Amino acid sequence: MSARKPIIGITLDSEEPGGYSKFPWYALRENYAGAVTAAGGIPMPLPHEVELVPDLLDLIDGLVVTGGAFDVDPSLFGAEERHDTVITKDRRTKFEWAMAEGALKRNMPVLGICGGQQLLNVILGGSLIQHIPDSVENCLAHEQPNPRNEPGHDVTVEADTLLSRIVGDVKSLSVNSAHHQAVDKVGPNVIINSVAPDGVIEGIEHPGYRYCLGVQWHPEFHISSGDAKIFDALISEARK
Repeated sequence: MSARKPIIGITLDSEEPGGYSKFPWYALRENYAGAVTAAGGIPMPLPHEVELVPDLLDLIDGLVVTGGAFDVDPSLFGAEERHDTVITKDRRTKFEWAMAEGALKRNMPVLGICGGQQLLNVILGGSLIQHIPDSVENCLAHEQPNPRNEPGHDVTVEADTLLSRIVGDVKSLSVNSAHHQAVDKVGPNVIINSVAPDGVIEGIEHPGYRYCLGVQWHPEFHISSGDAKIFDALISEARK
């Protein structure tokens, strides 16, 4: 009898009425679920029901915190000012925070993608750049003009990190880029595992957990072979 495939919770996005439905609705790009499936896991979308967090954590073996066109409320990392571009989804953030924090307490593998990495850094005690063009001189176009299924720039992979062990003997990865915020100060004991050519932090991890990884790009698009390996490693940890 073969072992059960690990169940990977994937946080959903949420939208106000309009478009798909006249009522509030959830959304998830198919390739988030497809990347988990291709790596050998079972994707399980997670609705934003905070009171169900303990029950949901009992059901899953790993967690993916997804990205979206919104931001973490700056007050959550102690910022006194809020940039004009900041858009929040407070119910979603409250749920994702509770899920990620609960998963880490259980030492469950957690992968934060794009906005998910940003939230992960805040949970771990770090802060965020609220708008890259206003904070990083001569910055790249981190909201790339070309399609998201194409690379936008490369990142340098730092040696002796979880990310470097996952992606193998490569010093850089081609990645896509769809964000206007980024990690500013990392939390205590958090390690930077990849950086863009303009110095923007592209990946973080925490060695105190068996798999606590954040990437600023979207590996579910499988731009490089390293992207699939990130999901392979997540599923491998979730099997344990």
